[in-house]
Amino acid sequence: MSENQVFKTPTQPLDLPSKGKLYSKESPLSSGVIELNLPTAYHEDILTNRNYIQQGLVIDKFLQAIIATKIDYNELLVGDKNAIMVGARILAYGSNYSFKYTDPSTRESEEITVDLSQLKEKEIDWTQVKEGINEFDFTLPMSKVTVTFKILCHKDENNIEAELKGMQKISKNMSGDITVRLGNSIVAINGNRDQKSIRDFSKSMPMQDSQALRKHITSVTPDILMKFDFTTKSGEVVEGLSLPMTVDFFWPDLGI
Repeated sequence: MSENQVFKTPTQPLDLPSKGKLYSKESPLSSGVIELNLPTAYHEDILTNRNYIQQGLVIDKFLQAIIATKIDYNELLVGDKNAIMVGARILAYGSNYSFKYTDPSTRESEEITVDLSQLKEKEIDWTQVKEGINEFDFTLPMSKVTVTFKILCHKDENNIEAELKGMQKISKNMSGDITVRLGNSIVAINGNRDQKSIRDFSKSMPMQDSQALRKHITSVTPDILMKFDFTTKSGEVVEGLSLPMTVDFFWPDLGI
């Protein structure tokens, strides 16, 4: 390498769970593939930045630095962001992720190691997707109202978090997790896109309709499945255990 030659960080392609189908054709994310930089000492600096950690920004700052493709990070769908987080972790530390599991029947703890590269994507019925448009229609079972909703992106999640924090400042007893999330997911009620009407409807929606809608939204949301099966020391087979996102996920004890 000559003195003037700059070392270029290698990149690794990653398939997005959304296949890019929910992004506009103008977005680089519509290709369904994103390039990730191989993690370097610079990315380690981000993960150990105290200010980022205290502000709760460290993971987003890390992922933004890891992504080589020029994208609008705010439009990144939550499921695609999850896949990027897992992909970045594999590139940084390898695919094996170890953590402690406590067997509820014996109360004994054991270390489990999961191969992150074996995590699967959710199966989605792509016939329901209007390619290039992040909108879905669903008729509520009780009220028979037709709701149009979108799959949430990073910006939406930030808006929801800010809204919930604002509610907590008014009253610590206020809990609007479900209605706030529905209000940010729904884009039209019987074709009416007025935001106040949507928010009012989200709060007054019959419980059975709310449950049915949330279940349907989950079923059509592209994502990576953070669940796995394993056998405990006692021989018990545990199915569908959720992958715990502990501090060891991005800050493992490397014995250094």
